[in-house]
Amino acid sequence: MSLRALRTLVAIAQYGSFARAADVVCLTQSAVSLHVRSLEEDFNAQLFDRSKRVPVLTDAGHLAVQRAQEILALYDGIAAELGEGGELTGRLRLGAIQTALAGALPAALASLHQQHPRLRVLVSAGMSAELAIRLDAGELDAAVTTEPVKPYPTGLVSTPLYQEGFWIIAPAALALEEGLDGQKGRALLQRQPFIRFDRRAWAGRTIDSELKRQRLRVQTDMELDSQEAIIQMVASGLGVAVVPLASLQRCQREGLHCLPFGEPQLCRRVVLLEREDRPAGRMAMALAQVIRSHSDVPILE
Repeated sequence: MSLRALRTLVAIAQYGSFARAADVVCLTQSAVSLHVRSLEEDFNAQLFDRSKRVPVLTDAGHLAVQRAQEILALYDGIAAELGEGGELTGRLRLGAIQTALAGALPAALASLHQQHPRLRVLVSAGMSAELAIRLDAGELDAAVTTEPVKPYPTGLVSTPLYQEGFWIIAPAALALEEGLDGQKGRALLQRQPFIRFDRRAWAGRTIDSELKRQRLRVQTDMELDSQEAIIQMVASGLGVAVVPLASLQRCQREGLHCLPFGEPQLCRRVVLLEREDRPAGRMAMALAQVIRSHSDVPILE
């Protein structure tokens, strides 16, 4: 039995086919089949029902996958446990939403690198829902996302990091012209072209639900998945929007006017999302601590 064979088995279970697993673990399909046959010989049990067109795990196969995940999590955590004097070593595959990448995360990662120079953090961007799926599939060790909004994969746990408020943002010229306050903000959303946050994203779903709750009808001219792009569109005078912000500094630099969205203001929590087996262990805990220390509105558990 080899660790690589166990990783192959877990990949087949996660992706549903030998061919897809071969791509993920960078092997040929025949090599994947050899790994499975080797494990079946070692365990003296059939792991897949081969009478079906798509590989289906047997009861023994399900148990083998569960134990393989436990073994791999223990092995992957050894490097972090062996760091000298509490220093962390190894690799952390981290996903992050755009607001975190443009906010507290860069300074937090720099601080983490100073404390643990032998720890490599590999960062990729995405929407919260997408990152949760990648995390569940084992492609990421942890992800900075918004608090999960259903539907989302089961078997995930979250650590609160900081809070973001939702704000109506409008071009400064409109604010000057209309002398906006909270009530006029409602009228503004219904009267001006609305630049909507993509409803495939958890933030987009949250905004859409609140618009419906307030019975606000908006004229959607654009639906974008990038908060940076939305802010730029509003700054160019193309409409108004609702976005989550941990700090108003970016909008103030763009000369935008901001009004709280909702009464009381709608807020969301940003969390560090992990699988229940927490393969990142101490690395994820250290990351959570430095993110909180660099956040304007940290949330403690």
